[in-house]
Amino acid sequence: MRLYVIALQFLTIIPLPFTVRCEEEDMGRSMALFPVVGLTIGLFLAGLDYLLGFVFPRPVTDLLLITALAAVTGALHLDGLADVFDGLAARGGKERFLAVMKDSRTGAVGVVALVLGLLLKYQALLHVPPDQKRAALLFFPMVARMAQVQMTVGALRARADGLGATFVGGAGAVQFAVAYIVTLSAAFLLLGVPGIYCCIILYSLTWGLKAWFHRRLGGITGDIIGCASELNEIAALLAILALVK
Repeated sequence: MRLYVIALQFLTIIPLPFTVRCEEEDMGRSMALFPVVGLTIGLFLAGLDYLLGFVFPRPVTDLLLITALAAVTGALHLDGLADVFDGLAARGGKERFLAVMKDSRTGAVGVVALVLGLLLKYQALLHVPPDQKRAALLFFPMVARMAQVQMTVGALRARADGLGATFVGGAGAVQFAVAYIVTLSAAFLLLGVPGIYCCIILYSLTWGLKAWFHRRLGGITGDIIGCASELNEIAALLAILALVK
């Protein structure tokens, strides 16, 4: 329970009436429960969808859900998406890429990535069949948090400092195994066999991203983990549209 609370506090801005002790190694250990936090976020979105459905038409409701997702996560991973795309647009080697990502300013390419990413997420959610929508709302935040675990476990550090370095140092095979078992089990319960296919596609996407960043930068950073999470949210919704009938 303590590790779940640590993961929840890191991945969301949900206020809690209590605090828990957190050692440095607990950050990495808590990654085993990242998909459970993703399901928690999904439950929040599903409940909000139910309430908003009484008041607004679906296009407005779905836009409010995407807004609520960004709000409840503090836009943490959206910031990573923008930073990584700004880094991709910068000319130069590894040090230049890392310097651009660390810059607090968001460039034009980062803004374009944010806008297109949010539009893709919104349009994909809008076109999920009504009878699959609640399952999709639970599924896509969960698999995105699983992608964070996959990006982290076994990765090298592109820089010695930052949150990414903290998690890389504390997460291992046990955390990955627990997280992936939870993810696959929930995917099957929510979407059946197509849910497993979706997980395979997303695993392959995340593996490709991890391999590319290791070649390009020699490892990963917190921004890269956040970017992978956002790309997985988009890809999960698109996979549901393609595979779940």
